[in-house]
Amino acid sequence: MSGPILIFDSGVGGLSVVKALREQMPGAPLAYVCDNAALPYGTKPDIWLVQRIVQVCRAAVAASGARVLVVACNTASTLALDALRAALTIPVVGTVPAIKPAAALSRSGVIGLLATSATVTRPYTDNLIRDFAGHCTVVRVAADGLVEQAERLLAGEPVDGAVIDAGLAPLWHAPTLDTVVLGCTHFPLLRDRLDARAPRPLQWVDSGSAIARRVAQVAGAVEENRPEHLAPAWATDPRPAGLPHGFRAFGFAPPVALSVPLPQPV
Repeated sequence: MSGPILIFDSGVGGLSVVKALREQMPGAPLAYVCDNAALPYGTKPDIWLVQRIVQVCRAAVAASGARVLVVACNTASTLALDALRAALTIPVVGTVPAIKPAAALSRSGVIGLLATSATVTRPYTDNLIRDFAGHCTVVRVAADGLVEQAERLLAGEPVDGAVIDAGLAPLWHAPTLDTVVLGCTHFPLLRDRLDARAPRPLQWVDSGSAIARRVAQVAGAVEENRPEHLAPAWATDPRPAGLPHGFRAFGFAPPVALSVPLPQPV
């Protein structure tokens, strides 16, 4: 099987997985697609989202010739993995909140789940907590505002510290909380800022390394490729001026428009 590993997200959050992929699979060819025209996913109806995610990923796989699709988006993964696997002939690797490793790391037994509204409330998340953190207290926090702040950071724009403080504030109601799951791939991009604004040292846990290990398993032998040119990228809306800045920082070319028929929001 040839072709790149295609990373998909609603925005730039999937770039947080790229570092782990490059550490796990040095030289493996990568490509990226973001459905930023529909950002944020967490506020959209489920039925509409599944249809849109399948359409965007099908078009991006065709454009890139991908060998594996990485759904580097917790909202999309907890909602549309089955539909994507039914629609595509290549392996599809999803992303789930790192509840299991966080529960193992915590000494106090009190962990936070920092995610989007959609991920925090999904039955999939309920099952993860039941199966892997039943012995823990899990403080669920919907911090949708952090998604925009990560997008701003990657675009080279100022990040609003007040928005970060507001997103983190509910965590501090649990005085013994010692570990936080970054349950949105956007959030690791803000890790330094999150850590700097925390009132005490915390363990921040994300899914990047686990995703990279799984991709290495399903991708099989990959011919190392260290091209002189930047890796290809697509976006459903390539117009925002800051996009090239963020993509270039992670070794990707400025995204080009992905032509795909999209359902209208309901």
